Amino acid sequence: MGAIQALRGTRDILPPEVVYWQQVEQVARGVFARASYEEIRPPIFEQTELFARGIGEATDVVGKEMYSFVDRGDRSITLRPEGTAGVVRSFIEHNLGSQGNVQRLWYTGPMFRYERPQAGRQRQFHQVGAELLGSGSPVADVEVIALATDILRELGLRSLTLDLNSVGNKSDRTRYRQALIDYLTPYQNELDPDSQDRLTRNPLRILDSKDQRTQAITQDAPSLLDYLEPDSQRHFEQVQQMLTDLDIAYQINPRLVRGLDYYTHTAFEIQSQDLGAQATVCGGGRYDGLVAELGGKDTPAVGWAIGMERLILLLQDLQTQSPPCPNFYLVSRGDRAQAQALVLAQKLRYFGFTVELDLSGAAFGKQFKRADRSGAPACLIIGEAEAEQQQVNLKWLARQEQETLTQNELFSQLDQIKAKIG
Repeated sequence: MGAIQALRGTRDILPPEVVYWQQVEQVARGVFARASYEEIRPPIFEQTELFARGIGEATDVVGKEMYSFVDRGDRSITLRPEGTAGVVRSFIEHNLGSQGNVQRLWYTGPMFRYERPQAGRQRQFHQVGAELLGSGSPVADVEVIALATDILRELGLRSLTLDLNSVGNKSDRTRYRQALIDYLTPYQNELDPDSQDRLTRNPLRILDSKDQRTQAITQDAPSLLDYLEPDSQRHFEQVQQMLTDLDIAYQINPRLVRGLDYYTHTAFEIQSQDLGAQATVCGGGRYDGLVAELGGKDTPAVGWAIGMERLILLLQDLQTQSPPCPNFYLVSRGDRAQAQALVLAQKLRYFGFTVELDLSGAAFGKQFKRADRSGAPACLIIGEAEAEQQQVNLKWLARQEQETLTQNELFSQLDQIKAKIG
């Protein structure tokens, strides 16, 4: 029998790459903490109805891409294709808005969509997301955009573009939807098959088509911005002014509609010119009707998600990350020496040092070569003679200096040793 391999559309994130993931998570946690966002961890699978109602039956996500199955309780279950619906379900279920306070929440974890795998896009993918529930103010829109910008800038990304649009309120979109259908109907047979299907179900998504002929047809389509009511227009203008006040550059993209039905008013994407066709690193917007749609009280909300895989591709191009080196590489030879080495390693770890313990039992020469490759500044050596005397040899690898200490002396000098390690 052949070896079992990972399923298509999934991939192992191996230790050399994990350091980039840890960097993103560390930066994100810091930015969220400074803005008083609290982490939430919803389950990875939910009732299928949550996504059908929340995302929209007419979307590609619900219609084509969800991983759904019937469990042993004869319930339709879906692996989450995105994070917002689960956060909103939790917000409603646990009555998080009962105190009337704005809820600032963030999450990270895997999502699942059945689509064609490509660079930066897998069937199991990962997101970091932020959700602000309880405020309809344009200040909230700009706060979450600024958070995403802070994370990306702190990671060192610079060649980024913020695309901005307003998809208005429900009545704005109803009027625009009809205008768009009227414009596109004469071209129906020239549209790509997906867009033909969307014409009556979800015509706004046609604006996001990647088909060249469809893009050419929609080039002269009416703009949703021309159908905004005064309140919607005012909201959008305030968002733009506050972005300018924060010195966050943006460009208006009237074709930006995002892929999910729950968006209202502000929609935005942050793109990188270094990612080719799959340029979007972060996407989000306002979703004022979603909480009520899922059975909660009418609650305005806004949020975004960053695609981790695409972000990691950018970071790998920008910088070289090395796995962390241990403070000590500990070698030993002989049963008694190996037993003492284990105790010594655990004690040093207790005091906050990182220790890699060689378990090979090989000749000292081979162990010393591995110590050099580990990148550790210091090597601790216990042979049978040292074990007999409760001693350890401390060798500074870069300077090739070595001294013999009792194990008690080693622990009494940890502060000086830590200073040498840096």
